[in-house]
Amino acid sequence: MRSLILRVLRGAPLPVRRDPAPSRWAYRRQRLMLTPLFRKMMRLGVPSLLLFGSVALILADPARRAAIFGLSDQIREAFESRPEFQVTLASVEGASPDLAEAVRGKLHLALPQSSFDLDLDGARQRIEALDAVKQAELRVRPGGVLQVLITERVPVLVWRNAAGVVLLDEDGHRVAGLAARSDRPDLPLVAGEGANLAAAEALQILAAATPLTSRIRGLVRMGDRRWDIVLDRDQRIQLPLDNPVRAVERLIALDQAQDILARDLLTVDLRHEHRPTLRLAPFALDELRRAQGILTVENAL
Repeated sequence: MRSLILRVLRGAPLPVRRDPAPSRWAYRRQRLMLTPLFRKMMRLGVPSLLLFGSVALILADPARRAAIFGLSDQIREAFESRPEFQVTLASVEGASPDLAEAVRGKLHLALPQSSFDLDLDGARQRIEALDAVKQAELRVRPGGVLQVLITERVPVLVWRNAAGVVLLDEDGHRVAGLAARSDRPDLPLVAGEGANLAAAEALQILAAATPLTSRIRGLVRMGDRRWDIVLDRDQRIQLPLDNPVRAVERLIALDQAQDILARDLLTVDLRHEHRPTLRLAPFALDELRRAQGILTVENAL
């Protein structure tokens, strides 16, 4: 206070008192810093922009860009060519010897080869294209072994068509060709166009006709719509379009009760559910007519 009085007496200018209020720009800066979006932009956006700009500036030079990509390729190739990633052997499991050899031929792999370069999906598709392969699974095991797990199709039917004789699995898929029917006498025979598409129904019919197995020569697909059962002694059972299994079961029950299939019949027509029809052999038909007193010209002579 005394110093202030002395300065006034001496005529010295009084000191300017500083205004504690912030300036306009300082006020605006403080208000911006209180905004969450602005703080996040300053903390993340500006460093990201600087980083992106620096990377863009470095990659703008073609020579520098080529050097960086070349170094990356060298590092990747050096990593992929390490011994622990090399596949040196292919193992085929779950297949017969002939099928295993065919599977190895479909792999088309030049071993040893890096596991990163293997096209496992392409190899799987090539293997599953084989008729006898139902499903294939490929995996790389430790020790550099490519394991190929095969689910082989099991033949259950012999199909005779215009092209020849082939084996079918339970889904009607072709398994392999046959030189002759006698090569697989243990499997039932189906014939006719479209028989492969109805293989599941054929198996159901054969299962229902088990008591007649010893007499069944095969099933014939008629018009790609329904089945006929061909028995020995040139007998034929004509099955309906709908519910053929139930028709077979009724016929088995009728045969067990009256032994009709042991008689001199040519055809048992079951296409009409409520009106089964029997076609007699010529000799049996003549005997029936004679028993009924019906004489034909041939019988009269």
